[in-house]
Amino acid sequence: MVGKGGTQSGKSLTSPDRLHKIDQLREKNVGTHMPLPQLVVVGDQSSGKSSLLESLTGIPFPNGQGLCTRYATQITHRRDSVEDITIRIIPGPDSTDEDVARLSGYQHSVKNTDALLVQFESILIEVNAAMGIKTKLNPEGKKTFSQDVLKIEKCGPTEDYLTVIDVPGIFRNTEEGVTTERDKSLVLDMVKGYIEQERTIILAILPSTVDIMTQEILNLSEKYDKSGERTLGVLTKPDLLTERSTKSVICDLVNGKKRPLNLGYYVVRNRGADEDSKDGLLSQRRENMFKEEPWCQLPSERVGIAALRERLQELLGQITDRAFPKLRTEAKKLLADCNKSLEALGFSRQTEREQQQYLCEVAARFQRTVRDGLEANYSSQSALENQELRLITRIINITDEFNAEFTNSSHSRCFQTVDGAQSAPQTKEHEEYSSQDLDPSKFPELDDIIDVDLAPTAPQGDILKWIKRTYCGSRGVELGTFGPGLLSSAFREQSTNWAPLTKAYLSKIILVIHHFIMRVLALSCADTKVLEEIKSFITSELLDRYQAGMEQAMLLVSLERDKKPYTLNSAFNTELHGSRSQRVLNPLKRKATCPYNNNNKYVNLNEIEAVVTNKSNLQNAHEDIHDILESYYKVARERFVDNVYRQAVDHCLLTGPMSPLLLFTEKWVLGIEEEKLSCIAGESHLVREKREQLKKKIQDLQGALKILR
Repeated sequence: MVGKGGTQSGKSLTSPDRLHKIDQLREKNVGTHMPLPQLVVVGDQSSGKSSLLESLTGIPFPNGQGLCTRYATQITHRRDSVEDITIRIIPGPDSTDEDVARLSGYQHSVKNTDALLVQFESILIEVNAAMGIKTKLNPEGKKTFSQDVLKIEKCGPTEDYLTVIDVPGIFRNTEEGVTTERDKSLVLDMVKGYIEQERTIILAILPSTVDIMTQEILNLSEKYDKSGERTLGVLTKPDLLTERSTKSVICDLVNGKKRPLNLGYYVVRNRGADEDSKDGLLSQRRENMFKEEPWCQLPSERVGIAALRERLQELLGQITDRAFPKLRTEAKKLLADCNKSLEALGFSRQTEREQQQYLCEVAARFQRTVRDGLEANYSSQSALENQELRLITRIINITDEFNAEFTNSSHSRCFQTVDGAQSAPQTKEHEEYSSQDLDPSKFPELDDIIDVDLAPTAPQGDILKWIKRTYCGSRGVELGTFGPGLLSSAFREQSTNWAPLTKAYLSKIILVIHHFIMRVLALSCADTKVLEEIKSFITSELLDRYQAGMEQAMLLVSLERDKKPYTLNSAFNTELHGSRSQRVLNPLKRKATCPYNNNNKYVNLNEIEAVVTNKSNLQNAHEDIHDILESYYKVARERFVDNVYRQAVDHCLLTGPMSPLLLFTEKWVLGIEEEKLSCIAGESHLVREKREQLKKKIQDLQGALKILR
């Protein structure tokens, strides 16, 4: 390594080009997105940080006015053929575009440290004013501390590459009119922000005149560097120690006998406040102190500014070499993540046109999923993972369940076969698939429309006894027949369960559709604020359309039950003739015999006559009422179930022009008034802020990749 005087130390340095690229990355604020190799000087305000920095860098910081303690300062040494010192401002990560342009435009150059010593105080006054720091000389400033960074780059033919970053000193007591408790927390957070990064070497400045074990900065370093692998302790002010015991404590720290750090401790002596920083003789005298007891017993590579500077150059090279191959990969991954996050935010939504484009895209995604759900196209990942997206499948299964339940339970009394038996009920094959997740409590907005808990009255037996009682209570002057009003009354009584069964069925359908709509909206719109606004704007219309579907179903119930029984369906005659035939054939089958011992059965004509003629007029009337009612009921029941699905479910709720599934469309978006459109799709402050942050981060990372090529 080349020392400060230009001598070769024999240790290898990393490429200066690499170190220069790290500084360029830092200027691009890349360090706020991923950890960069860096040396950061931290300590209390009274720890001797400024004097140490001056000794390390040769930059003559002015005394007594606190001009350079309100922001981080990056001091860079770079070998160049021309001697020059350039002072610039690196805008902080939260700076506006206007601030970036203004602060980046600040630059001041001087030839050497002698010229800087003369001008530095006035330069810092300008810098404080540019950053908006409030001081006695700039009372109009609004900030006590700033995230902007002061960069001092010192170039020359004898300079070796070294960059150190000084952060404001931690303070415990506030000064009235100057600092506040908030400032104290702000500085502490700023220090934490630097030292928590995994590629930061922490230079913990510790005055020898205080109890090291109580130093907050060392405790803070241990919190973020638990193993002590990144912390180097720098013990200042050893010349102020008078007691041998306190000197012994410092020597024990350097020798690793107390509170050891992997990078160890160094002891340095800086110039006093009244000493001339350019006096070479005084500098030599300060270094000569380490030739005295007990300091002379310490390893020479652990004492003095020259040894510390050499070690820092070595450490900076090491962490840069370790990190450099990974930086491009990390920057690429961060850039990909940022682009993905920005894409997830969708279009920028500042203008009416942008808001329409954004909502139209959301509506298009919604309608694509609706079409897939209605066509049973479940090839998408979302449909594979979410059963509630299988819309038509769930609806058909619920409809099959409804059909089975309607067949089993829609009649008030069970019809009898000719032999007196009752038909076996149908089973519910799809209930486990159709009724899952039907929890109406999740959607209280549907309370006034649906009721999934309606239960029909169980069908009773002995229908002929009921028919006899009904007939006897309503017969007129007829010759063995019955009046036209009897069948209407009987059918209305037999179909009492139609209304509750139908309402429960429509309730399940509406619940499934509403659940589907809410789920698809959430999948189609990533912005939760927009999602809630869409729901708010369409819910009222959705409820109206659900209500229309329910009313259509109830209208069909009324048409079947309140109108006179009538049908043109030939199945009615077929069914009725079949029933009447069976009333004759079934008794004869029981009387048939095989007198000739062959497979042919014969019935005596007298038996036929007896079966046909031995019933009274009342019995014939009762049986005829039963058979007509049963035949018509079967036809009406099948017609009704079909109509409820076709008209109330399919037309009103699924595919018709007023289907709730077709409410949120691109056409609906284009018809929204400008004020409502802005209310729904306008970006919130948080989203706008996040978008700008992502754009800035993407810009920084793209610049980083160019530097790292």
